[in-house]
Amino acid sequence: MFDDNPGAVALITGAGSGIGAATARLLAAEGVHGLVLMEWNADSLARIREEVGLPDDRLLCLTQDVADPKAWDDAAAQIAAKFGRLDYAVANAGIPAGGPLVKCSFEEWRRVIAVNLDGVFLTLKTGLKMIGEGGRGGAMVVIASVAAIKAEQGAGPYAAAKAGAVQLSKVAAREGARDQIRVNVVLPGGVKTPIWNGLPFFDSLSDKMGGNEAAFDAMAKGGTPLGRFAAPEELANQIGHLLSSRSQPMTGASVVVDGGLSA
Repeated sequence: MFDDNPGAVALITGAGSGIGAATARLLAAEGVHGLVLMEWNADSLARIREEVGLPDDRLLCLTQDVADPKAWDDAAAQIAAKFGRLDYAVANAGIPAGGPLVKCSFEEWRRVIAVNLDGVFLTLKTGLKMIGEGGRGGAMVVIASVAAIKAEQGAGPYAAAKAGAVQLSKVAAREGARDQIRVNVVLPGGVKTPIWNGLPFFDSLSDKMGGNEAAFDAMAKGGTPLGRFAAPEELANQIGHLLSSRSQPMTGASVVVDGGLSA
């Protein structure tokens, strides 16, 4: 998939689990030379480091908060020192939120916006600068959500952040075009990832149904036309395609992968 770009380096935020981890495994298998894996959870980062199977000279693992501007300055310096280039970026880090607006504290609102929107802004800002400086062009993919286009009760801060990420990505696509940097968005629906864990309604359903898989199936059959949630690897395939030269004419686009939920 990336054989036509020897030496290419890709950055993935939220790389420790779910879609981020699946994307890291895919890019390593498909020939990306260097991987920068960013994840706040040190244990998850250590696990994906082993899973991708790349030697240390082709791998940079960073434990950081994607919403911390200073950490991004440090990350950019480390990427430049180790690889001297950046070609691809995937803004995947995100956290969930649930509950009605009247019960949502301002602190909870800011927490979700910080990771899910500020983190995307900082990823795009760093990516546009570093990829642009290389003069080779490149691509970035932002992981938003179908919540950006389909309102649901209880998803206020999450939906707002994801909608903002979609529009911000379109601006980045416009601004990056002069440097041949493509920016596209993937809007997943239900995906079998750990982001659901800790949400009261999901934990309750999982206990009732006898496990996460049964809970995923029940949720999908109740609201998704295809009757199933996606696997992280299926989203990774979409991301890999958008990063690769196979999607060369695409920029500023939103790809909905939701099993028909928003149809």
